Amino acid sequence: MTELARLKFYATQPHACSYLPNEQATTLFLDPSQPMDMHVYAELSDLGFRRSGDHLYRPHCQGCNACIPARIPAKSFLANRQQRRILKRNTDLSVQAVRPSFNEEYYKLYARYIEQRHADGDMYPPNRDQFCTFLVRDLPFSRFYEFRLSGRLLAVAVTDVLPNGLSAVYTFYDPSEERRSLGRYAILWQIGEAARLGLQAVYLGYWIKNCRKMNYKTQYRPLELLVNHRWVTLT
Repeated sequence: MTELARLKFYATQPHACSYLPNEQATTLFLDPSQPMDMHVYAELSDLGFRRSGDHLYRPHCQGCNACIPARIPAKSFLANRQQRRILKRNTDLSVQAVRPSFNEEYYKLYARYIEQRHADGDMYPPNRDQFCTFLVRDLPFSRFYEFRLSGRLLAVAVTDVLPNGLSAVYTFYDPSEERRSLGRYAILWQIGEAARLGLQAVYLGYWIKNCRKMNYKTQYRPLELLVNHRWVTLT
């Protein structure tokens, strides 16, 4: 029996889907009493699981498979013309990896981001407890990548560094710096960092064909999708 076969999972009751209107969602969670082991997490990420706070989860909906796990193979990624412009536009930023923690600088940036970019989402209105529960977890593999301009914090990419790749948990950034395309730049930077570290991929979470907010993921090519338990390249 493999280690994964010994794990216990629990499913939530059906609830309103956050992505598709008039749909009900069910989520499968790893038993929260299971210690957050990096190697188990890596294996589960290859099966389509994601991390939110202290929980590993994946969609487990009856009659719907719209949420498709997506990842970018780091070594074979080729930036298009627009992405090369974004990379060039942000060469003046410095990036530093730090352990997750709470401070007012992070929280104020996060709150501005949620209020101006996601006021229609389920994380609005932001609050400090929500921020800490979601992103500030004392896990040895988790990092806050700070993107700064002359010391001023412009973005934070919350990222898990796993044996098989980087898992892009969440990114929040200064909404007034629209010209920089900071959300897309953070992904491009993580692809480069994964390649530099010799890691396989950047795990982006779920792609949903009929969800406009998820369409940006197809801009990164090649893009691999987990279909019928196999990673296949999107054509």
